[in-house]
Amino acid sequence: MIQARILIIDDDPDVLTALRLLLKKEIAEIIVEKNPERIPAILSSEHIDMIMLDMNFKSAINSGNEGLYWLSRIKEQKKDILVVMITAYGAIDLAVQSLKQGAADFIVKPWINEQLIDTIKELLSRKESKNHKPKDTQIALADVIGESESMKTVFYKLGKIAPTDANILILGENGTGKDLIATAIHKQSNRAKQAFVKVDVGALTDSLFESELFGHKKGAFTDAREGREGRFESADKGTLFLDEIGNISLQQQAKLLTVLQNRQVTRLGSNQAINIDIRLVCATNIPLRELADENRFRKDLIYRINTVEIQVPPLRERGDDILLLAEHFIKRYAEKYMKVISDIDKKARKKLLEYHYPGNVRELQYSIERAVIMSENSVLSSEDIVFSPIENAQFQSSSDKDAHNLIELERNTIVKVIEKHNGNISKASKELGITRTALYRRLSKYNI
Repeated sequence: MIQARILIIDDDPDVLTALRLLLKKEIAEIIVEKNPERIPAILSSEHIDMIMLDMNFKSAINSGNEGLYWLSRIKEQKKDILVVMITAYGAIDLAVQSLKQGAADFIVKPWINEQLIDTIKELLSRKESKNHKPKDTQIALADVIGESESMKTVFYKLGKIAPTDANILILGENGTGKDLIATAIHKQSNRAKQAFVKVDVGALTDSLFESELFGHKKGAFTDAREGREGRFESADKGTLFLDEIGNISLQQQAKLLTVLQNRQVTRLGSNQAINIDIRLVCATNIPLRELADENRFRKDLIYRINTVEIQVPPLRERGDDILLLAEHFIKRYAEKYMKVISDIDKKARKKLLEYHYPGNVRELQYSIERAVIMSENSVLSSEDIVFSPIENAQFQSSSDKDAHNLIELERNTIVKVIEKHNGNISKASKELGITRTALYRRLSKYNI
């Protein structure tokens, strides 16, 4: 029996009865409905895998337009749902038109039972195959969602490197889901049954760094009333995830490098080295080119932690993944807050796709949770979507800073070129690629 729910809509009770009896032995659940006006409410409150929809509901008209109308309404509410049209032999042209408008297939009355069942099974099987990711993109974590090309690249890399013991550096802006990727790597690795230990090393002070990572003996310092193993020991045989590694000091980097080179830790207050067997995954929001500055980060440590790097793309570069994630969060928070919300209207979708997301997936999640809490309807509208004022303020501040930097750059460039030509405005304007008048305006603007 196929685990699916099919909704059959036809104003002829004999047709409903015949289809229900035919399909109930093949399909897990069959829902029948005579009134097409009930379609939006059913789709809002029920999970439906396929709809079988009659093309005529008004026997006096029999134009088939009713079926096309309801097909368009269904696709507006649930664009990916399978719709199979039910039509009479004389309305084949309309049935073909329905395919152009998004129907998956059509059946002709009177139907042949075996052919009808085969058609439905094939469509449901095709849908399942489409939703099933290839083996090398299988991620053992439901929250890693994405179908964009940039995320397919991430999934491909994960499929290749997760089963190995290679050290991995995950790069990406705040809120892109680096911790989810790290968890996915562990769950896809040969160490999946062992511990996964996460440490936000960027938040550790110098006094806590060694104790937290390497452990301490009883009495090693004033508050050390008993001995404690560090995170390296806790992760033995498993995966250690060091988040925000780009924010640790050079002194902390040196201590970390020693442990990684020797694969041994020594607890504070002890002289006994303890062997460790870990798979190391690190993450940072600092671009690799900035990490390469040795005044900020040791190059020998970069090479040690970065056998393979994974760049997690910002949400603004992931296209329709925004809508996939939004739908995922709607489902999660509708269940959490016991709300009947099933979709997003067109204006809300447009608003979601056009926003710049300085806070990335985390900001989208916040916005959807708020929208679900505040909404009074079964479909989220554009007015329900409110983005984080905190992220917007930071984004604006960053933009203002960039603008200030550009102004300073232009002013300094003009000064240098004028000095180069000993105050000759004609030669300076020619080198700058602007007219003398434009250069005079800038001299006045910058008070040069």
